[in-house]
Amino acid sequence: MATDIRLKESLPEITEALVATYTECKYINHLGHKPLPSREAIVDILADLLDILYPNFTRRQNLHIGNVEYHIGDLVDGLHDKLMQQFGRALRHEQDCQAVVADNEDFEAMAQQKAVDFLRRLPDVRLLLEQDVESAFLGDPAAKSHHEIVFCYPGLEAISVYRLAHEMLLLGIPLIPRMMTECAHSKTGIDIHPGARIGHGFFIDHGTGVVIGETCDIGRNVKLYQGVTLGALSFPRDAAGNIIRGMKRHPTLEDDVVVYANATILGGDTVIGHHAVIGSNVWLVQSVDPYTVVSLEKPQLRMKSPESRSGPAALHFQI
Repeated sequence: MATDIRLKESLPEITEALVATYTECKYINHLGHKPLPSREAIVDILADLLDILYPNFTRRQNLHIGNVEYHIGDLVDGLHDKLMQQFGRALRHEQDCQAVVADNEDFEAMAQQKAVDFLRRLPDVRLLLEQDVESAFLGDPAAKSHHEIVFCYPGLEAISVYRLAHEMLLLGIPLIPRMMTECAHSKTGIDIHPGARIGHGFFIDHGTGVVIGETCDIGRNVKLYQGVTLGALSFPRDAAGNIIRGMKRHPTLEDDVVVYANATILGGDTVIGHHAVIGSNVWLVQSVDPYTVVSLEKPQLRMKSPESRSGPAALHFQI
């Protein structure tokens, strides 16, 4: 017992050392009376939004045409308040991070207008997602129904969150779109930056490990498989060595492109022409003409029978 008391006597010293770092560090603490957006609140907002996008598939059951309007109206009303609060926090934080801070900004009014503008876009998001679901069903013979895709496909969940986050980004909402897509990333293993521009009929099959960078342009009816990376070839820097932001760093995929598993396509000047097919494990840093098929040379399969060598039988692959 005496030893326990002596050990606990060191706790104030630990606390003092920690608090000292809150003045020494600039980037990993935020103190004051201006709260940041809440991760918990963003997760709650996403749940409400997915309930609106896919009624009867998520939390609420037994919805029908007679009661769905009341339910959606209740969600929209609640989302207005939740979004307004979180948008206001994000907008104020961005303003505080600027070199010149304007004290007369009415962040509550700005946030309310942006919340209403975002909610107005939800019908169009649903129409886009209808085409994404149809594309997934037509592109995957394992899918027994459209409802199976909504219930079971992580690619659709990641795309749904991306489409919501992209609309927020277009409205000038900082920070929150990335928080949303990172929620989907942590759950599905699919990393789509909200700044990417993606056409309708987009399908990610299996999904885990897919990375889509901020400045990607993806056309209509594009299909990606697991492990695909659409990334940056390099980061251009200014004379002082700082990364130049705002440039196109990620590839363009035109309409009806298919990219198979674990392919890597890099660079802002790289354009994959429409109807091209990129094979598995391809590393590509140059543009490809429409209707082109890009693949690696086939590996040679070599087999050794137990009689020809000692030890257990095995398969050997030679590239």
